[in-house]
Amino acid sequence: MLRVVVNTLPAVPITPKSIDDYTDIVGADVVDNARSLAGSLEGARVLHVNATAFGGGVAELLYTNVPLMRDLGLDAEWNTIESSDEFFAITKLMHNALQGMELPLTDTMRDIYLSHNEVNAKLCEADFDFIVVHDPQPLAMLAYMPEEARSRAKWIWRCHLDLTSAYEPLWQFMLPYVKLYDAVIFTMRDYVKPGLDSVPIAAIPPSIDPLSPKNQPLDDAMVQSIIGRYNTDRRRPYMLQVSRFDPWKDPLGVIDVYRGARERVPGLQLVMLSAMASDDPEGWHYYEKTSRHADNDPDIHMLTNMEGIGNLEVNAFQSGAAVVLQKSLREGFGLVVTEALWKAKPVVASPVGGIAMQIVDGETGFLASEPQECVDRIVRVLQDQDLAHRLGAAGREYVRTRFISPRNVIDYLKLFRSLA
Repeated sequence: MLRVVVNTLPAVPITPKSIDDYTDIVGADVVDNARSLAGSLEGARVLHVNATAFGGGVAELLYTNVPLMRDLGLDAEWNTIESSDEFFAITKLMHNALQGMELPLTDTMRDIYLSHNEVNAKLCEADFDFIVVHDPQPLAMLAYMPEEARSRAKWIWRCHLDLTSAYEPLWQFMLPYVKLYDAVIFTMRDYVKPGLDSVPIAAIPPSIDPLSPKNQPLDDAMVQSIIGRYNTDRRRPYMLQVSRFDPWKDPLGVIDVYRGARERVPGLQLVMLSAMASDDPEGWHYYEKTSRHADNDPDIHMLTNMEGIGNLEVNAFQSGAAVVLQKSLREGFGLVVTEALWKAKPVVASPVGGIAMQIVDGETGFLASEPQECVDRIVRVLQDQDLAHRLGAAGREYVRTRFISPRNVIDYLKLFRSLA
């Protein structure tokens, strides 16, 4: 049961950032463009609302985007919703259904979902110019806001999921709530579902923060020290996948690919890193299922934030990997792919969702649809260091020009200006 002990949505503390610090990476013209666009929005109040401040790509984006908006003169805030375990269990099922699974959405599930949104609407301060609501969890909140609050702000729904195979009955349940918004943001226009002709649509891919602890360069001694703490043999290569233990990330398939590659590259290890998020009760089930599939293989290392894996550790494991794998079955964008490319790592990934926006097959990495193709390309990279270095260099430059934080903020500023 949801127990609310506050009278406003919880605010997430924000550490200041300066957009000028990104000049050497993205160029002065990009920074100047951001400041120019923000000029007419100075003092505008912006609220971002999402489910959790930890454990997911949305939270990582907001930890950078919100302070950069502040630095550009906007009065930006970030709130999370009040929730319960039963609410997160239902929204996780909804998340899966929006990516293609069938979901018998019962009256009880609807009531729990909507009642939580109603409670959060009562806690939401609406004295903002722009309110950006992220993903399905708080989507229906707008329906319970007073009319004055609904008209005071421009309300934007930011969907981070790939909806191309969404379970239609669930989408029809959500559609009336989506249509209440003044605009909707998708990662790419291919994700736009029918029925939104009356709603302005923006396509804004996410980005990484190259100055965050997860993406700053580490010297080799630091990398080796960190990965050595987790019983990884530093003398042998390892392949890496960073993702939640989730059916859409195909963790069992990752192990199968690893076993196929190890037959041809003796001594290869596998590292699987995950953050167990508060809004993902299904995660532990898939962790245990994956652990059983690993069958006590000492060269398979499954590590989570429960064992001290944080941004610095993810950075070290990505920086030290011989090859990075992302064997997703569905993927909204795949920021872990962006992170690996930024670290000039050769990446082999499934051609799904936003991954295909980042990897030009054979140029910035490899795309592989079938398990055997995945094995073949991993082995090729491991056995050809010139190829690995060439892919890594091209991938890093591709990210630098397209998927760095100031560009993401610029896209939001353009949308805010168009709505204002």
